[in-house]
Amino acid sequence: MDFVTLIPNVEKVVLDTSYLDIQSVCLDGQALKHTVEERHPNLGSALIIELPAPIAAADTKFQLKIDYSTTEKCTAVQFLEPEQTVGKKHPYLFSQCQSIHARAFTPCQDSPSVKLTYSAAVTSPLRVIMSALQTSSDAGADGMTTYRFEQRTTIPSYLIAIAAGNLTGREIGPRSTDTEKFIAIGEELLTPYEWGRYDLLVLPPSFPYGGMENPCLTFVTPTLLAGDKSAVDVVAHEISHSWMGNLVTTLNWQHFWLNEGWTVFTERKIAGRLHGEAERQFSAIIGWKALKESVEHFGQDSPATVLKPDLSGGIDPDDYFSSVPYEKGFNLLYHIEKVVGGPAIFEPYMKAHVIRFAGQSITTDDWMKHLYQYFEEAHGKEMVDKLNTIDFDRWINGTGMPPVDPHFDTTLADACYHLAKRWDEARESNDLSSFSAKDIEQFSATQKIVFLERLTDCAPLPHHLLAKMDELYKMTPIRNADVRFRWQQLCVMASYEAIYPEIVAFVTEQGRMKFVRPLYRLLYRAKNGADLAQQTYLKHKQFYHPIAAQLIEKDIGLKQ
Repeated sequence: MDFVTLIPNVEKVVLDTSYLDIQSVCLDGQALKHTVEERHPNLGSALIIELPAPIAAADTKFQLKIDYSTTEKCTAVQFLEPEQTVGKKHPYLFSQCQSIHARAFTPCQDSPSVKLTYSAAVTSPLRVIMSALQTSSDAGADGMTTYRFEQRTTIPSYLIAIAAGNLTGREIGPRSTDTEKFIAIGEELLTPYEWGRYDLLVLPPSFPYGGMENPCLTFVTPTLLAGDKSAVDVVAHEISHSWMGNLVTTLNWQHFWLNEGWTVFTERKIAGRLHGEAERQFSAIIGWKALKESVEHFGQDSPATVLKPDLSGGIDPDDYFSSVPYEKGFNLLYHIEKVVGGPAIFEPYMKAHVIRFAGQSITTDDWMKHLYQYFEEAHGKEMVDKLNTIDFDRWINGTGMPPVDPHFDTTLADACYHLAKRWDEARESNDLSSFSAKDIEQFSATQKIVFLERLTDCAPLPHHLLAKMDELYKMTPIRNADVRFRWQQLCVMASYEAIYPEIVAFVTEQGRMKFVRPLYRLLYRAKNGADLAQQTYLKHKQFYHPIAAQLIEKDIGLKQ
């Protein structure tokens, strides 16, 4: 590991670790005294390395060699036995380092405030890929191949990634698969794409997220393979991270919204350019619903609903993971865009934001200072007066939902709302003769989602209405993961036990936390569901990624 001193008289190096077996530390071949401190339950153990003599001058370069191994408690890597994979013949390994799991993968300064380059040589009998450019591969006589990688653009530690297995790929675009148009719009809105390649890796079903924006190599969940391209917004989201998060990065996890709020905003700009403004607005409506559910889950006054939460005291960022930084952050930027005069005025600022902070890790204060500076220089004092009408303190430090109703355009949602209202009113009349399969014949997958989401805001539907809806609309057989999730959510909220086997099947065939955590929570609270939720989880515990497993256990009362 290469280091540069930032101050004079450096006597020791302190690195983050978590469940690592540190064997030795050397400087120029000399063994160094090192200590692994007592473990903090959330943050791991500090590795303190004592240098043989203080390094007197700042800006001095030196290199440490650390021999170590990961352990079975590693939270950054999931190893699948052959029988856990689709092919049943080969093992599979993949990493997930966000938020603070890189320290379980390698000793490092595991903070987004520190950006680094890295190179790697990985020897394996199966193909290896990383969040870097492959520079070479050398096959040995023993059936092993050594793959070499370089990431030449500085990145935070949470973007170090690796996967190894029986992997195959297809070369489709000059930098990517069929996502080239997303990158082109991103470049038009922002700055040139500087990561070289853009590859997508579809991971095993246990991957806990929709996607992970590892540079050069985005990881995605197989639940995106809906067959109708209805989930491509996740790819647009991860591509947007190439600028918002990967290039301009939060200084620490309290300012996580600077990664995610900006990325959602950019993702929806791309959707608007491709499909029209109504589509951007429709996506924002779905996001508003997700934000509302997160606030309801944590509680209106919970510190976890603050856009810039206080994580002091050793709070694990994963415990606060939700839609809040994504959607509350998006809505703040959307509100600013409206206040300053719309996209024509706001979009040049988006590019200025990336140019100003590229390669840096920033705070909310850094962002706001530049926001005011840019608009004053570009548009004068009158624009500063407009910005001053925004209650930034409530937006950034207040709990609960945003202080301003966004008034999104409901053009694409109105038909969904109308149909949901009819079903809600049918509980009184019990007259179901007006419903037919044609009701949703012209609905896109996204409109079906909004229809079901609207009903989850109503009182639970009687079971005979749910049965009739399924008979007419064939909801249970739908394989689109987002529609399937919303249908199962609607049913379990009503303790409709006919859906319980379907929920068990869904939460055990994929491990995406967006789906499994809410369904486990709802099943746990539903009539005759608590034991089923716990027994299902315990039976399939080894299937879930360690990050997902520890959170599900809290959700269903197996862990405090």
